[in-house]
Amino acid sequence: MSALLGVALLSASCREDRTHERTPTVVWRKLGTWSGHGSMQTEPFISDTGSLRLRWETSHETAAGTGTFRITLHSDVSGRSLLVAVDVRGVGRDTTYVTEDPRPFFLAVESANLDWTIEADEAGAATAGPPGKAAK
Repeated sequence: MSALLGVALLSASCREDRTHERTPTVVWRKLGTWSGHGSMQTEPFISDTGSLRLRWETSHETAAGTGTFRITLHSDVSGRSLLVAVDVRGVGRDTTYVTEDPRPFFLAVESANLDWTIEADEAGAATAGPPGKAAK
């Protein structure tokens, strides 16, 4: 009788787990943060997935309409320019998503007449359980 009860409880718990399946989600890992005034090149950073998020903000424009801000993504292997991720004028903020082959990268920042900040993050795959439930 107790064996039958054990099988029934195990069966019920397995059914419950299926009703609370985990969902694929994206997690972001910080690769670096930089800030400055004027142009610069970041130190290299490695992306294992090639899926990047660049959050940037410009501020303190010295004279209205004179600020420029451009971020170019480069391969740290060859040094070649891969793409222009951001090219704006004036004060603002935004998020840019970039997909490239996984490799070491660096950012070249060309800027004039304003302050800027950049945060680079890498996307990674994960799974999340139902809200309010701890992962088993």
